[in-house]
Amino acid sequence: MLNSFSSRIIKINIRNYLITILFILIILGVLICMFLAVTFGSKQLTFHTVWSAIFDYNPKLTQQQIIHELRLPRVIGAAVIGAAFAVAGALMQGITRNPLADAGILGINGGAMLVVALCFAFFPSIPYSLLMVFSFIGALLSTLMIFMIGSASPGGLTPIRLTISGAVVAAFLHSISSGVAIYYDLSQDLAFWYAGGLAGIKWSYLKVLVPIILITITWGMLLGRSVSLISLGDDIAANLGVKTNRVRILGITAAVILAGVSVSAVGSIGFVGLVIPHISRKLVGGNYQLIIPMSALLGAILLILADLGARMVDPPRELAIGMMTALVGVPFFLYIARKTGRDL
Repeated sequence: MLNSFSSRIIKINIRNYLITILFILIILGVLICMFLAVTFGSKQLTFHTVWSAIFDYNPKLTQQQIIHELRLPRVIGAAVIGAAFAVAGALMQGITRNPLADAGILGINGGAMLVVALCFAFFPSIPYSLLMVFSFIGALLSTLMIFMIGSASPGGLTPIRLTISGAVVAAFLHSISSGVAIYYDLSQDLAFWYAGGLAGIKWSYLKVLVPIILITITWGMLLGRSVSLISLGDDIAANLGVKTNRVRILGITAAVILAGVSVSAVGSIGFVGLVIPHISRKLVGGNYQLIIPMSALLGAILLILADLGARMVDPPRELAIGMMTALVGVPFFLYIARKTGRDL
């Protein structure tokens, strides 16, 4: 019995050691991807030029200006927003126990997009900080609408009902957004937000965006243990002292903040929050204290590479970044939907 206990402790220590190494490697992967994304684009730059622009910036040099004013904020924005979408998806999947949960699929992004369209129509010179606030409100209202519709059916809210409600609300909100765009002649202005893109990211945006996202991701990580227990079932979580309703409200609020502020910056980019949490669970297991930070890192990598791919396919033109994430996300969504259908 003592030997069995000792071997179990050794296995746990080995697993913790391997997970630590994995996190270190993923962090290095994020940094490498960021460096490559800054270096490559329609105008190729040398590694030395990139290094100098980051650590010894000279505003008189044109190449360093390109890096410092265009590529650096874009790549940092991709990393932070990719992390935000991924963590929002992880929280939604854990709290709702729905493997198909994602801010785009559940219609949360649709509410944010509608409010962005209305702001462009009625307040065209609105400051970015206020646009983020309104975008969050739109995401929150669409979330409430989805949960109300899903809960109205006999039997209450189930993962499938939540997904269907989200799809219906998303289609409804996108159609209204399109109508607003056509009526107020905003098609050109909103095309960027519909397709998703990072070309408009500036340092002034990041000063507002980064603190909000990092604080909210930290908030999500603090909820990790409770979300892990809720993902096992409400009865188990309640018996272990988790206040399930309180955790759900806090977790969904965090997800809505992450989705809302991200949409206000880069538009509606789908599938990041669907794909990444599943990969994270495969790597670190079912503990959301590990899934959430792993999702943040992998989400950053995915969006950085998607943006790099969008810039590199047909330079100097850029593809919509949403198209790049959809190439990964749609097959993955169909696979998860089929697997979920078999399990029901």
